[in-house]
Amino acid sequence: MVESSTPQAQTDKSMSKATGALFFIQTFSTLGYAILYSTLVLYATKKLEIPTDMATAVMGSFAAFNYGLHFLGGYMSGRFISNRHLFIIGMVFQLIACFVMAQCTIFTMFLGLAMFLTGCGLNVTCINNMLTQLFDAEDPRREKAFLWNYSGMNIGFFIGFTVSGYYELAADYTSLFLFGGIGNLVAIVVVLLNWKILADKDTYLTDKPVGERHKQLWKAYLIIFGLFAALNVLLKNSDLSNYLLIGTGIAMWAVTLAISLSRPTLQEKARMLVFFILTMSSLVFWMLYQLAPMALVIFIDNNVNNIMEIFGNSIKIAPQWVQNINTVVIVFGAPAMAWLLDILRKRGFTISNPTLFAISLTSIGIGFVILPLGISLADATTGLVAFSWVFWSYILQSIGELCISPIGYAMVGKLIPKKLQGMMMGIWMMTSGVAAVGSTYISNWAMGNSNETNPLLTNAGYSHTFGIIGCIAIGVGILLFILLPLLNKMIDSKEEMPTSISA
Repeated sequence: MVESSTPQAQTDKSMSKATGALFFIQTFSTLGYAILYSTLVLYATKKLEIPTDMATAVMGSFAAFNYGLHFLGGYMSGRFISNRHLFIIGMVFQLIACFVMAQCTIFTMFLGLAMFLTGCGLNVTCINNMLTQLFDAEDPRREKAFLWNYSGMNIGFFIGFTVSGYYELAADYTSLFLFGGIGNLVAIVVVLLNWKILADKDTYLTDKPVGERHKQLWKAYLIIFGLFAALNVLLKNSDLSNYLLIGTGIAMWAVTLAISLSRPTLQEKARMLVFFILTMSSLVFWMLYQLAPMALVIFIDNNVNNIMEIFGNSIKIAPQWVQNINTVVIVFGAPAMAWLLDILRKRGFTISNPTLFAISLTSIGIGFVILPLGISLADATTGLVAFSWVFWSYILQSIGELCISPIGYAMVGKLIPKKLQGMMMGIWMMTSGVAAVGSTYISNWAMGNSNETNPLLTNAGYSHTFGIIGCIAIGVGILLFILLPLLNKMIDSKEEMPTSISA
């Protein structure tokens, strides 16, 4: 009698089902965040009449905490609570938050943001951890899976940005936030339907008896509700929040460096040092990238000619729709990039993580450097910049994102020992949070810390700021290109013998 399927075939089938489920979970769980990410500044200034600099500070704190809390989520998941359990709790918080924010008052905005951040800050890392655990360290399918999953996330962003723009033009924020809640509900249902195949593997909790797991679970609940209470206070004090996030980031990077230097084998030490170097270089990328919901959305709303003639009708392009340039590139570019990298590597070309990071920083740098050129050619009467300059800037930013964000997630599985992957995934994502604080300062620098909206008066500030930060990113990209031989050699290190430095 012939076996209908081998154990390996059954494992591959289960893996395929799990990656498919995570693709849809990623898509629907992204909707609420996409709405807040693209609309918060406009909602705060137009609906709630909050000054622009304060609205930018709130957006900066929101983005910073969202990414910064990924470290806490990475530390908790698998240690205090399973990844799937923490994800469900986070989704419930986000669902309730959307209904709270639909009330459209300043009080409910801050309350809803605290609830939403408690959820998405902790549970985003869970998706990446659930995907990472499906593959062995050297499995080449991991990178492809993350690129596909990243494509799914950007489908969620596309839907969220599109719907946000529609309701933005109608000034119907209540319906917009309720729509985000529906996406969270769908994500919860998909997780529950795939509960078994998303179970944790090889984590701290999987080796513990039931009693110990319950004790850890209560610790997790205490942390979650304590975090919600703290965020209620911190979101209303942006300066305190920024200092806290920067201090935490510096401390965690120091811990990462210390752990890297203390690894028991030369191979682990070398690979973790590469992780540290690439994580620090990504800080520059994310500071530029996260200007999109801050300085760039205000720039597009006020300084760009966003009226298009379609079949004889003048149609205004909502600022949120502009961000869909990014999502379209990612949705189609991620699978294409996975295919291209696979082909190139099969033909013997070395496309390493450091190479992709160098391309990423150079690309986003050029994307910002071309904006001052567009500003210099703005309409002399109105000061409005041609939309094409923003279009090509977003194309270049998106190419940069493709080369760093999904690759960074996959990098954790390749370079980090399994027991440290949850923590390092959190540190990788927390770096984006610290970068968001920098984006806030850059935004206020570009806008001149004022509520002025006349392009003839604000173009100079935007041009100066975009040019400087673009050149910095290009410089870091060139430096990584120079360091490529050394970084690639460190990644390919095969030495397994313990070094003189103990663990």
